[in-house]
Amino acid sequence: MTTLKRRKVGKTKLEVTELGLGGAPMGGFRATIPDADAVKLTDDGYDAGIRFFDTSPYYGYGRSELRMGAALREKPRDSYVLSTKIGRILHAMKPGEKPPADFRENGLPGFAPVYDYTYDGVMRSLEHSHMRLGLQKIDIALIHDVDFWTTKDRAVLEERFKTVMDSGYRALDELRRAGVIDAIGVGINESDTSTRFIKAGDFDCMLLAGRYTLLEQGALEEFLPECQKRNVSVILGGPYNSGILTGNVKPGATHDYVAAPAALIEKAQKIEAVCQRHGVPLGAAAMQFPLFHPAFCAVIPGALSTAEVKQNVTYMGVRIPVELWSELKREKLLDPAAPTPN
Repeated sequence: MTTLKRRKVGKTKLEVTELGLGGAPMGGFRATIPDADAVKLTDDGYDAGIRFFDTSPYYGYGRSELRMGAALREKPRDSYVLSTKIGRILHAMKPGEKPPADFRENGLPGFAPVYDYTYDGVMRSLEHSHMRLGLQKIDIALIHDVDFWTTKDRAVLEERFKTVMDSGYRALDELRRAGVIDAIGVGINESDTSTRFIKAGDFDCMLLAGRYTLLEQGALEEFLPECQKRNVSVILGGPYNSGILTGNVKPGATHDYVAAPAALIEKAQKIEAVCQRHGVPLGAAAMQFPLFHPAFCAVIPGALSTAEVKQNVTYMGVRIPVELWSELKREKLLDPAAPTPN
């Protein structure tokens, strides 16, 4: 059985396992998964040694929090670390109410999100999360989706950034100082916007989705050095870049949840060929690579089944020859500045 190591979260006393479980897939937006299966895969992750669990009100419009809470609330509360997010308040829609333009199907029936990054919005959001989770303690609270990747509009991004840093951030900081939550951070899809956040406030961690993987290491330039300078830990979401790095790379494989362009497919195939020459699954290399950088404390892939959870745990224990990383750099498939074993 793979033993998962633990790492400290920033300046806090929290320690997380290097492998966590991301709760987005069990929300149901991208695939239908029964309640019992979602609870079981969370239980099985815990039984396999995972002690870091991440969710959000946005995932399935409350469905992910309900399911993850159902699995975790019977376990010793001091045995795991739990993170959730703020930025959207869920409300029960009235009969005949028109859903928002960006409404997603297959979420919890009858609920719709409203963006709210204000002081009161943060307090209300976390109160709702406590109730959905059925848990008295949330360890990490993350500002969610204040990035261009989500807004697709610079003016909207600027407005939300200003609102959260002028208002919502104060609520998070107060809760942290009062010991209600242990750590605060940001969960977004861009390293440049993440850098902007850590320069604007006192954060403990950043959840960065997909921007430091075997396929792309742009975060090396400014974001990761800034995190090290300020003792901000990084959690990597989407270590498989939404699918392309799971293995058996073919045209049509997804990157950032859409079909990957031909150039990325070709690069991923070349990386996989190097892995195959060394007898290493591409997914194992993808899971382990980010953790060579000292700024990272965990990778948190999602899962739709117990089999995927167990596969992720297994990948963390795969022995990878040093020469694999050297060859990737020689072939210019990996940034030469990326930390790897010597």
